[in-house]
Amino acid sequence: MATMTLEPHYDDDCVFCKILKGDIPSYTVYEDNIVKAFLDISQGTTGHTLVIPKTHVQDIFAYDEDLAAAVFTRIPKIARAIKAADPTILGMNIVNNNGEVAYQSVLHSHFHLIPRYTDHDDFKMIFKDNAANFTPASYGVIQAKIKEQLED
Repeated sequence: MATMTLEPHYDDDCVFCKILKGDIPSYTVYEDNIVKAFLDISQGTTGHTLVIPKTHVQDIFAYDEDLAAAVFTRIPKIARAIKAADPTILGMNIVNNNGEVAYQSVLHSHFHLIPRYTDHDDFKMIFKDNAANFTPASYGVIQAKIKEQLED
């Protein structure tokens, strides 16, 4: 994979790039030279925050190791600040959608930090158990295919 720059790079048609440039206002909670974190306008739960890299990158598949390390190391700090801001927060979902089929609605990589106050707070993620559809052999085939594609 080609090395990316950590310097800001914008796409003029991207809503998040417009937020980064200040063309669209946001409720910023954290910003440095690598990321910007701001309140999600939908507020799935109170404090729902988006963390975006300052360089336009479509999704996780386009990250290189340097960008991944730079972005990911900031997420726990921001998550801790959100949790510390409200003692009623009991947990947090950290969600990253990649591609439209995976519910990515803005094609600029972003991470949702979604505070959880109760298991009845109108936020749901459903993981269906498909284990009955697989055998040890079929798990092995999937495992081998993925391992063959790993880059050193």
